[in-house]
Amino acid sequence: MPEEFETVIGLECHVELATATKMFCGSPNEFGAPPNTNVCPICLGHPGTLPVPNEKAIEYAIKIGLALDCAIAPRSLFHRKNYFYPDMPKNFQISQYDLPLCVGGHLDIQVDGTVRRVGITRVHLEEDTGKTAHAGATGRISGADYALEDYNRAGVPLVEVVSEPDMRTPEEGRAYLVDLRAVLEALGVSDVRMEEGSLRCDANISVRPAGHDELGTKVEVRALVFEQERQIAALRGGQPLVQETRHWDENRGVTTPGRSKEYASDYRYFPEPDLTPIEPDAEWIEKLRAELPELPAARRRRFAEEYGLDARQAVLVGASRSWSEFFERAVALGADPRSVANWMTGDLASLLREHDEELEASRVTAQHVADVVRLFGEGTISSAGAKVALAEAFATGASIAEIVDARGLRQVSDAAALQSVIEEVVRENPEPVAQFKGGKEGALNALVGQVMKKTKGAANPKVAADLIRASLSG
Repeated sequence: MPEEFETVIGLECHVELATATKMFCGSPNEFGAPPNTNVCPICLGHPGTLPVPNEKAIEYAIKIGLALDCAIAPRSLFHRKNYFYPDMPKNFQISQYDLPLCVGGHLDIQVDGTVRRVGITRVHLEEDTGKTAHAGATGRISGADYALEDYNRAGVPLVEVVSEPDMRTPEEGRAYLVDLRAVLEALGVSDVRMEEGSLRCDANISVRPAGHDELGTKVEVRALVFEQERQIAALRGGQPLVQETRHWDENRGVTTPGRSKEYASDYRYFPEPDLTPIEPDAEWIEKLRAELPELPAARRRRFAEEYGLDARQAVLVGASRSWSEFFERAVALGADPRSVANWMTGDLASLLREHDEELEASRVTAQHVADVVRLFGEGTISSAGAKVALAEAFATGASIAEIVDARGLRQVSDAAALQSVIEEVVRENPEPVAQFKGGKEGALNALVGQVMKKTKGAANPKVAADLIRASLSG
């Protein structure tokens, strides 16, 4: 990016909480139910109904604030956020405005081995809206023939985590979202399934002249790299930027204008008259603090100190609860920690990406990885053989021992068994033999390659190299 401009990024993340019921009523909070079945007069906004706060949702929000080192407000209020849209059955949203539940705080992220601190402005509670389905090719309101409303999600407890505009690159934005998701998962307050909408992120991005403190015109967008380049080009061309929400067009690879971005005054906030203030006492807060689990940052430090992982390995292996638990199970089975981390972040991660699977849903177990590490470390199987065994375990779930025997992957390390092959390779390849005898060490690799070819990869390459060297030196 040109030096004369600086990108400024802040993220607003919405987290659906994993409570049994909705925020202000007893309707079930569950994903995937038939449309408009998890509803009641309260979440549908019928006249004369009164909201009752969900204590578990307040508890979860406080835990999120504590995990992000926020101050828990001694007194916070719910407000009515007024706007008209079909997914709002009440025509207002119960949210928090100028007195949120959690304020301040931070989240430390790691990008390219460097730790950066991103400030947290606030963590507040609100209720979710319903879901609108636009019938049309794009799935958006533009060009839709009609729209359908599902109010199952309306009233689901929602926490909004608002960051300070402390991120300067799209990579930092991604690292922040990944780390925040890991914190929420560790707390157990949400299933954080982005594909189901339980974690959603709005990115605010602007550009400004480098060295200036004043923020540029903010655009709420999901495609940071494109938007960074678009805004710089606009400023260089003397085009004005407007505060707006823009949509990412996946097919065209561009952002398009959505709607002008509202200001707080447009929502006509006023205190919710049917709800009393939230005033958590100090004893309850400390009880919740004591219940906090090991958080991702602490887990990464422990993995580095206890298992000797480097910073990158610790970040990748400790990125989620499922990955960290898988890693520690494999280590508990006697496998070398660094080797386990290498296989997990290398071949296993590649297989998961290729087949678009999550680790916990795959057939691969910690025992599979531990066995691959052990057999490769012992020299029983080669690196290539280990890759084949892991790939087949991923596909079938069969044990590594069964795969090694069925596929004939065991390395031949017995000198007597290899001796005749060594003699044959030396006899058939006079040119690399002469080069090696003449001092060209690299010629040895060519001879080892011929041994591997003749044994169909079964020979132990180190043993083969030692035998060739002894034969030619003699």
